[in-house]
Amino acid sequence: MRGKIIVIEGTDCSGKETQSVLLEQKLKERGKKCVHFGFPMYDTPTGKIVGGPYLGNPEICLGYFPEGADKVDPHIASLYYAADRKYNMDKILPYLNDGYYVILDRYTTSNLAHQGSKIQDKDERFLMYQWIDKLEYWLLQLPKPDQTIFLHMPYQYSLELRKNRKFLDENERSSEHLKNAEDAYIELSEMYNWKRIECVQDGSIRSVSDINQEILDFLEI
Repeated sequence: MRGKIIVIEGTDCSGKETQSVLLEQKLKERGKKCVHFGFPMYDTPTGKIVGGPYLGNPEICLGYFPEGADKVDPHIASLYYAADRKYNMDKILPYLNDGYYVILDRYTTSNLAHQGSKIQDKDERFLMYQWIDKLEYWLLQLPKPDQTIFLHMPYQYSLELRKNRKFLDENERSSEHLKNAEDAYIELSEMYNWKRIECVQDGSIRSVSDINQEILDFLEI
């Protein structure tokens, strides 16, 4: 029996990786077959291309694009991320075909938000969403997620939290990109009916365990 893909998405500093790892742990404790992957896969050839030449992560190399990653044409940028998913899908499909819950920290949904956010006109942005959807799911035949969970960390809080990071890539260094990406995520969550979880409540950031419990309650696994 085919397993299920659960995507954990979110705005910057929303705890995507933390929640993905914790969800894997909780499901295993419940006796479920479960595995976790994160995109881009920075330790693979395609992931290194995304992290270094495109994003300019200083731990890999300086970015190749003089205009900066946040200014690269979204059609071009989308291809790098899509290639990373296609290249590494052979690591995921055996688990999916063996009935595992496959938890993905970011997926095609990240491409939709971050590349769509570069387009200001709403109609053109919608066409960009459709283009990415066709590229990854139809042309590259990547499996569609069964559930997408969107962790919403408001932009103002992200700016404070990112100060604790040792390294920032070019997208993370652009406050304009982060704000536009947040708007795109919200738009997409409503358009695709993702489960939206607010990371801030009554002016305070919620605890990791509190957010994780909401995820578990939603999934009902």
